[in-house]
Amino acid sequence: MDTKLPEDEEGKKIVRIGHSPDPDDAFMFHAMTTNAFATPGYNFVHELQDIETLNHRAMRKELEVSAVSIHAFPDIAEDYALMNCGASMGEGYGPMVVAKNGITEEVAKSNPIAVPGLKTSAYMGIRLCWGDLVYEVVPFDEIIPRILDGTYVSGLIIHEGQLTYAEHDLDVLVNLGVWWNDKTGGLPMPLGGNVVRRDLGQDVMEDVTLYTKMSIEHSIANPDVALEFAKKWGRGIDDDTNREFVTMYVNDRTIDYKPEGRESIRLFLKEGQKIGLIDPNFDVDGLQFIGAPAE
Repeated sequence: MDTKLPEDEEGKKIVRIGHSPDPDDAFMFHAMTTNAFATPGYNFVHELQDIETLNHRAMRKELEVSAVSIHAFPDIAEDYALMNCGASMGEGYGPMVVAKNGITEEVAKSNPIAVPGLKTSAYMGIRLCWGDLVYEVVPFDEIIPRILDGTYVSGLIIHEGQLTYAEHDLDVLVNLGVWWNDKTGGLPMPLGGNVVRRDLGQDVMEDVTLYTKMSIEHSIANPDVALEFAKKWGRGIDDDTNREFVTMYVNDRTIDYKPEGRESIRLFLKEGQKIGLIDPNFDVDGLQFIGAPAE
């Protein structure tokens, strides 16, 4: 039996959406957050937390809808389905390991690397690229400061750090989006996605996925207002950096993964199975995307 959602005073179903407090997610959900279009029968409530926290909340089935790392999805696939919209994919760019000038890849590998979480796609990406490594988990927005103060020799950066690292005269030792693109013959690197809880039932899952897609389309069609809203979550970045970061990760593929995007997710998870980071029993080929056209 499908789980009955709580309702507000007007009888609308309350759906909690968890997403990270970052410009791309804020841009994506702007229209839903501000009630820019009608969502008959639904009241969407937004909860903002960092991606690693959201990964673990999804493992506890706490939220109806959440952004999650693709790396974390197999752990929650029994309870959540992956939407065909809401992708964060690196089109030849992505998370990167950075260090101060003069630090070599060999030196970085011989010291603990600051990483933003063990269930992030960035972590699985660097493990696929560099193999076993010594690491310490550090909140994503503290990684660059900890490199600058000498706590860590190198760090794996995500979010707007992929653009702002240059302001601190840091060098890139590896760009995982470039590495994945080269490794796969041009596929985009899977990073994040949106999931919806299966116990809501097929109809609600499809409704929520449709409204999420509509929210993304609304922001892409009305970028100026959505970008101004998104800038609030950019931790002080300027307008140009805000626009550049958002357009990196919110685009046509965010509306629809498209066949090569879905192929890349399946390949990424299969590669993770080979190194023991993804459950070998997870049926990668059977992975379905809510709202995807028939293939």
